[in-house]
Amino acid sequence: MNFILLVLLCSVLGLFFSVYQGRSIMKEDEGDEKVRSIAIKIRKGANAYLKRQYKGVTIFFVIMFVIFLIMSIFGYVSIFVPFSFVIGGFLSGLSGFIGMKVATQANSRTTTAAKKSLNGALKISFKSGSVIGIVVVSLGLLYIALGFLFLDWYYRDLSEAERILQVTTNILTFGIGASSMALFARVGGGIFTKAADVGADLVGKVEVGIPEDDPRNPAVIADNVGDNVGDVAGMGADLYESYVGSLISSSALAVAAGLSTKGAVVPLLVAALGVVASIFSTFFVKAKEDSSQKNLLKALRRGVYISSVIVAVGSYFIVREILGSENIGVYFSILSGLFAGILIGFFTEYYTSDSYKPTRNLASMSETGPATIIIGGLSLGMASTAIPVVIVAVSVLISFNLSGGANDFNLGLYGIAISAVGMLSTLGITLATDAYGPIADNAGGIAEMSEQDPEVRRRTDALDSLGNTTAATGKGFAIGSAALTALAFIAAYKDSIENIVKSGTSNFEFNLSILNPQVLIGLFIGGMVTFLFSSKTMDAVGRAASKIVVEVRRQFKEIPGLMEGKGEPDYESCIDICTKSAQRELITIAIISVATPVIVGLILGPNGVAGLLAGATVTGFAMAIMMSNSGGAWDNAKKYIESGVLGGKGSECHKAAVVGDTVGDPFKDTTGPSINILIKLMSMVSIVFGALILALGVL
Repeated sequence: MNFILLVLLCSVLGLFFSVYQGRSIMKEDEGDEKVRSIAIKIRKGANAYLKRQYKGVTIFFVIMFVIFLIMSIFGYVSIFVPFSFVIGGFLSGLSGFIGMKVATQANSRTTTAAKKSLNGALKISFKSGSVIGIVVVSLGLLYIALGFLFLDWYYRDLSEAERILQVTTNILTFGIGASSMALFARVGGGIFTKAADVGADLVGKVEVGIPEDDPRNPAVIADNVGDNVGDVAGMGADLYESYVGSLISSSALAVAAGLSTKGAVVPLLVAALGVVASIFSTFFVKAKEDSSQKNLLKALRRGVYISSVIVAVGSYFIVREILGSENIGVYFSILSGLFAGILIGFFTEYYTSDSYKPTRNLASMSETGPATIIIGGLSLGMASTAIPVVIVAVSVLISFNLSGGANDFNLGLYGIAISAVGMLSTLGITLATDAYGPIADNAGGIAEMSEQDPEVRRRTDALDSLGNTTAATGKGFAIGSAALTALAFIAAYKDSIENIVKSGTSNFEFNLSILNPQVLIGLFIGGMVTFLFSSKTMDAVGRAASKIVVEVRRQFKEIPGLMEGKGEPDYESCIDICTKSAQRELITIAIISVATPVIVGLILGPNGVAGLLAGATVTGFAMAIMMSNSGGAWDNAKKYIESGVLGGKGSECHKAAVVGDTVGDPFKDTTGPSINILIKLMSMVSIVFGALILALGVL
């Protein structure tokens, strides 16, 4: 357990670093009274939303706690499951909450820093992003390390083989709380932010013809609030869940692979190394004044690449010293995941950045109207799925075979799981480059609303435009890691069911042949659930955005002097509409995610659930990539036109691009990123309810 103590130390180091960074941000100048006033409104709106969200989430968690407690009394789950469910959800929500707090303090300070220099604004916004990134990985690692230590102590009277089996079996269920909270945070925040964004754009830009973030627009504060609750708080909870999921699935599969305690601690040590590497690499992110987009991107990429090199080198010594040279293939599995993440990020950038041909071609389609740019965006997103799917497929093949899968199937599954750990090992710095984007976006909005010098907005726009690219690559990274983690969870689900069978009286045996009707039906249902989930989330944004459009139109019509800048818009009403709509829409979406694997399991049995998870993973991965990349390309095509090409702002091309962007908003910021939570949450639910499904399944 000395290795676990080392992991614990690294997680605490990460938290101390985050506190240090956070305090240094607070020492920066927040700006004049007008800047502070706008920032306070954004903070109040974000706090009001999260307060309302946590009330609804608390009810859900209480109900699920009671269900798990009853299941534990009847022996279907461990007594630790109800409590780990609550703790996991709390820490997932806490990581998002801390991220939102930091972001809403940093936005005004970034605006003020942009008055002096571009590098000063980059420094503050990125430093804020690094706090969010390091907090997420540190809390996740702390959670698992403490759980590992506690369970090892609790089962101390068992032999080492039995003890590590019990530890990993119980720790596998830790992620369900994190997954549940991530669903609420990402989907709820996504509905909020995109309803406000779409409503503000359709009325403000298209109908009325005023600039983005114009203070006359009643939805503009809600839009800025949404950047924090969706793209920061939601994203933080989402990636916390991915991170924890990859670590616990690989640790659990280590036992089946015959690697015992040593195999279980390797992924935790790689993750601990990643925390240290991410902290170190943050000091290398800096840019010269008046840097081009290309140089700004290089500045951010520098941090990611340095962190990746440190993990790549350090992981070799971890694997060699703990697992021995006979299992050195596990190291190449880690490398496979690490490079797969970098490649997916690069090709996501290629399809979504206006520096490359696909997005520039998409922008040119605006010359013939909104219809063609929407068709082009859908086509681009569909085409963009090919390379990430091939990358993940190759990574799985390499990880499986090089870890020893040809001789030991379970060892190959462990290799796949630990490749996901390799991909997520640099999450601290990767998330920092992603999270800084919404902060820069907020800074630009504050600059516009507080009527700063145009040079300030030019600098914040440069950071915001870059943030769109890093956000797109961050989503590609998250979705790619979700695919690998989901594959590991499917293997862990099978292993969990087989362990239950061994310890009980059931004589069940898996028959995962594609010709087995249970598996085949499960595959179809899994594919369908992805579409149903996507439909519900898109529809939720559409309904909420419609309410915002009606409210903004009403205010422009009824508030005297609003268009002339003499009247004061009612920002609070738009925030309230978005908040209520987001929470109301979440109920059905949460039920679909949690109930589907249980219902399928009770009707079709464990074989049907395996098919369900496989179908959802395959369909969900491709659809998530397509929607995220289509949305990112539409957004950057609009910004490319705003830079002065094809008529610039206010032109017919720009109006067409705005329509494309409003379609893409829920694609890239609500549905696309939420699908990866769906496929992992269903896997976790299947594992936790495995004993119940095995006992009561009809087929």
